[in-house]
Amino acid sequence: MLKKLLLIAGMLMASASFAQVDVNKGDAAALDGIKGIGASTAKRIVDERSKGGNFKDWDDFESRVQGIGEKKAVKLSQAGLQVNGKAKGEAAAAPPAKAAAKPK
Repeated sequence: MLKKLLLIAGMLMASASFAQVDVNKGDAAALDGIKGIGASTAKRIVDERSKGGNFKDWDDFESRVQGIGEKKAVKLSQAGLQVNGKAKGEAAAAPPAKAAAKPK
Protein backbone atom coordinates (compact mmCIF):
# COMPACT_ATOMS: atom_id res chain seq x y z
CA MET A 1 0.00 0.00 0.00
CA LEU A 2 2.80 2.42 0.92
CA LYS A 3 4.62 1.61 -2.32
CA LYS A 4 1.51 2.48 -4.33
CA LEU A 5 1.12 5.81 -2.55
CA LEU A 6 4.77 6.66 -3.16
CA LEU A 7 4.43 5.70 -6.82
CA ILE A 8 1.36 7.92 -7.24
CA ALA A 9 3.08 10.81 -5.48
CA GLY A 10 6.13 10.42 -7.73
CA MET A 11 4.01 10.40 -10.87
CA LEU A 12 2.18 13.55 -9.78
CA MET A 13 5.46 15.33 -9.12
CA ALA A 14 6.85 14.26 -12.50
CA SER A 15 3.78 15.47 -14.37
CA ALA A 16 3.88 18.79 -12.51
CA SER A 17 7.44 19.40 -13.70
CA PHE A 18 6.28 19.32 -17.33
CA ALA A 19 3.39 21.75 -16.84
CA GLN A 20 2.90 24.55 -19.34
CA VAL A 21 2.96 28.07 -17.86
CA ASP A 22 2.02 31.17 -19.83
CA VAL A 23 4.30 34.09 -18.96
CA ASN A 24 1.31 36.47 -19.06
CA LYS A 25 -0.85 34.40 -16.68
CA GLY A 26 1.50 32.67 -14.25
CA ASP A 27 2.30 34.09 -10.85
CA ALA A 28 5.82 34.09 -9.41
CA ALA A 29 5.35 30.62 -7.89
CA ALA A 30 4.17 29.09 -11.18
CA LEU A 31 7.01 30.73 -13.12
CA ASP A 32 9.52 29.53 -10.51
CA GLY A 33 8.32 25.99 -11.24
CA ILE A 34 9.75 26.19 -14.77
CA LYS A 35 13.24 24.69 -15.02
CA GLY A 36 15.67 27.57 -15.57
CA ILE A 37 13.57 30.22 -13.78
CA GLY A 38 14.48 30.92 -10.19
CA ALA A 39 12.80 33.18 -7.67
CA SER A 40 14.66 36.32 -8.80
CA THR A 41 13.90 35.78 -12.51
CA ALA A 42 10.25 35.03 -11.71
CA LYS A 43 10.09 38.32 -9.78
CA ARG A 44 11.66 40.24 -12.70
CA ILE A 45 9.10 38.72 -15.08
CA VAL A 46 6.13 39.58 -12.85
CA ASP A 47 7.48 43.10 -12.16
CA GLU A 48 8.03 43.79 -15.87
CA ARG A 49 4.58 42.46 -16.74
CA SER A 50 3.04 44.74 -14.07
CA LYS A 51 5.01 47.74 -15.34
CA GLY A 52 4.70 47.30 -19.11
CA GLY A 53 1.63 45.09 -19.55
CA ASN A 54 1.41 41.63 -21.07
CA PHE A 55 4.18 40.38 -23.31
CA LYS A 56 3.14 40.46 -26.98
CA ASP A 57 5.42 37.68 -28.18
CA TRP A 58 8.74 35.99 -27.49
CA ASP A 59 10.75 38.90 -28.92
CA ASP A 60 8.95 41.33 -26.61
CA PHE A 61 9.59 39.01 -23.64
CA GLU A 62 13.30 38.68 -24.47
CA SER A 63 13.78 42.43 -24.90
CA ARG A 64 11.96 43.44 -21.70
CA VAL A 65 13.25 40.88 -19.16
CA GLN A 66 16.88 41.29 -18.17
CA GLY A 67 18.83 38.05 -18.41
CA ILE A 68 16.57 36.44 -21.02
CA GLY A 69 18.15 36.12 -24.44
CA GLU A 70 17.56 33.89 -27.45
CA LYS A 71 19.30 30.80 -26.03
CA LYS A 72 17.69 31.09 -22.60
CA ALA A 73 14.26 31.64 -24.19
CA VAL A 74 14.61 28.44 -26.22
CA LYS A 75 15.49 26.46 -23.08
CA LEU A 76 12.60 27.99 -21.13
CA SER A 77 10.21 27.17 -23.96
CA GLN A 78 11.40 23.57 -23.99
CA ALA A 79 10.82 23.47 -20.23
CA GLY A 80 7.18 24.54 -20.68
CA LEU A 81 7.14 28.35 -20.72
CA GLN A 82 4.79 29.93 -23.25
CA VAL A 83 4.04 33.46 -24.39
CA ASN A 84 0.37 33.95 -25.28
CA GLY A 85 -0.07 30.18 -25.38
CA LYS A 86 2.76 29.62 -27.87
CA ALA A 87 6.10 27.93 -27.52
CA LYS A 88 9.15 29.72 -28.93
CA GLY A 89 9.16 29.44 -32.72
CA GLU A 90 5.56 28.28 -32.88
CA ALA A 91 4.24 31.58 -34.26
CA ALA A 92 6.78 31.56 -37.11
CA ALA A 93 5.69 28.08 -38.12
CA ALA A 94 2.13 29.18 -38.90
CA PRO A 95 1.08 28.51 -42.51
CA PRO A 96 0.82 31.54 -44.82
CA ALA A 97 -2.60 33.01 -45.52
CA LYS A 98 -4.36 31.72 -48.63
CA ALA A 99 -4.82 34.08 -51.55
CA ALA A 100 -8.37 35.04 -52.48
CA ALA A 101 -9.81 33.15 -55.44
CA LYS A 102 -10.22 35.17 -58.63
CA PRO A 103 -13.78 35.51 -59.92
CA LYS A 104 -14.46 34.00 -63.38
